[in-house]
Amino acid sequence: MSVAFAGNSTTTPSREAGPLRVMVVDDSVVIRGLISRWIGAEHDMEVAASLRTGLEAVNQIERINPDVAVLDIEMPELDGLSALPQLLAKKRDLVIIMASTLTRRNAEISFKALSLGAADYIPKPESTREASAADIFHHDLIQKIRHLGARLRRKAAVASPPLAPASPAPAVRGPVARPAVPAPAPAVHAPSSGPLSTRPFSTQAPKVLLIGSSTGGPQALMSLVTELGPVIDRFPVLITQHMPPTFTTILAEHLARSSRRPASEAVDGEPVKAGRIYLAPGGKHMRVARSGADPVIALDDGPAVNFCKPAVDPLFTSAIDVWHGNILSVILTGMGSDGMRGGKDIVAAGGSVIAQDEASSVVWGMPGAAANAGICAAILPLNQIGAKVNRLFAGDRS
Repeated sequence: MSVAFAGNSTTTPSREAGPLRVMVVDDSVVIRGLISRWIGAEHDMEVAASLRTGLEAVNQIERINPDVAVLDIEMPELDGLSALPQLLAKKRDLVIIMASTLTRRNAEISFKALSLGAADYIPKPESTREASAADIFHHDLIQKIRHLGARLRRKAAVASPPLAPASPAPAVRGPVARPAVPAPAPAVHAPSSGPLSTRPFSTQAPKVLLIGSSTGGPQALMSLVTELGPVIDRFPVLITQHMPPTFTTILAEHLARSSRRPASEAVDGEPVKAGRIYLAPGGKHMRVARSGADPVIALDDGPAVNFCKPAVDPLFTSAIDVWHGNILSVILTGMGSDGMRGGKDIVAAGGSVIAQDEASSVVWGMPGAAANAGICAAILPLNQIGAKVNRLFAGDRS
């Protein structure tokens, strides 16, 4: 999510056709080469530049004119966090993905970068020799570039006035060669025929709030929990955010500060009680179960679900055995469709689903999948979700 800067900053027009231009900025020649090869193998993106320092990126940004920048945090001459605002000052619509190794310091810097206008972050593996770690890094990076770049182009297309109709071309005999145009990145959109349909909210009073999020989620969560004090005080709140270890530790601390309520990574076997926020720890699925009459956290170290660990679907589905239809679930911004299947199960059990709308989402994948599946009782901008949740827990069923 980029920020606007005052002064002489400009927005360089983005290309609406052709591959996404990606600038790779990392002081490691191995990482630069690896990322560049991955990008070069994709039909809808290309390497616009491969640079060693943030200073090189700042000095060359206007000439290179990339759509997306993958920006390392630790670099000589000018580190990623220092380069970030300078890059955005020169190209306000630049999509910046911060890259860092999994340390607490780098996790904190990544969160700072999000507040300064970075679109997202990605953890780099400690060693690219570990095949599984490199595969996850490869998959996640390419998906982030594709989806965040596609969002940029959709925004540019909406902002640009339509072109005047062209005059009919003269007839040409024989076959006409057409340039190969990469297929656009798949995206979930509302049907052009009109707004998506919604279903009535459940008549059952919610006893728990479940939230799922991914790309853009940290910013959305920190905004949302500031409005949920009355709900948190009386009901448990459980959150699954697609995020690796260490990062979830930092996110829990941010959520506690934003909500002014206790928030922490969930611990296996701990009771689920009102008055606090439970966050799925990175690298583990968070489920809920019953221990006697009481709900407890059940962490699961099983395989990834929807390419994610933690994933939203395990939390949503497991909650039905504990709270039956007395569940309100919220699906916020994120890539993919995680949460949609679990949301279907919640609705079938008698609960309700709210999805964030496309305009306020960084990526309308997860909420869009739920909206298009017809399981949502409301599709709302982020700044309206908190008030709606408060009313529902206070007894409003409309």
